[in-house]
Amino acid sequence: MTMTKKKLIAGNWKMNGSLAANEALVKALLQGAGAPACDVALCVPAPYLAQVQSLVASSSLALGAQDVSAHPQGAFTGEQSAVMLKDFGVRYAIVGHSERRQYHGETDEGVAAKAAAVLANGIMPIVCVGETLAQRDAGQTEEVVKRQLAAIIHVNGHCISEIVVAYEPIWAIGTGKTATPAQAQAVHALLRAQLHHAASEHAAGIRILYGGSMNAANAAELLGQPDIDGGLIGGASLKAADFLQIIAAAA
Repeated sequence: MTMTKKKLIAGNWKMNGSLAANEALVKALLQGAGAPACDVALCVPAPYLAQVQSLVASSSLALGAQDVSAHPQGAFTGEQSAVMLKDFGVRYAIVGHSERRQYHGETDEGVAAKAAAVLANGIMPIVCVGETLAQRDAGQTEEVVKRQLAAIIHVNGHCISEIVVAYEPIWAIGTGKTATPAQAQAVHALLRAQLHHAASEHAAGIRILYGGSMNAANAAELLGQPDIDGGLIGGASLKAADFLQIIAAAA
């Protein structure tokens, strides 16, 4: 079954931005993107959700969050619930980014619970999986990414068609190293096969993004791979010209 699925280019601003810089960036993106042939999301720091919501209102750019709590409400100081994100028109939420796993001790099970929380509120989770350099060198790439995705499927199998997966080789994030298109495609194909095993009728339609130092120079070649359905873009998403080039490559 061949499905036409739009590629997704999601910018992850990480902990960057200011009211002035955000406004300049989003206005430049709106001016340059026109009606993009792919889906585009901006995953912004929580304090700027309201600002960016109003900037992208009635445009082709979707609003995304960088994290979410697994809990619906309560005594969880500093957290934001999926219900709150929905209140701000958030359409995508990154869950399980390697930086959250590394610096905040997030577990596979915890990430699966966060994915369930956003799915329950009609928000699409961008679920991150990926291996460290030590794991890759030890030949554990397959084992690691399959374990991480299996936790998501175990909890969210009934609505697996509503998730986005992002493969981010941790050794290629912000290091300037990028997986070769062949290396990236090999892992994407592995994840697709695992999704096919879990939900054969939906696997082809689930978008698997690449998230390790995709930039204006390498985007077209990476996005040309059969199982790479878009990108989760870090540093390049903060530069309008670069991000627009990646959006154009996705078309």
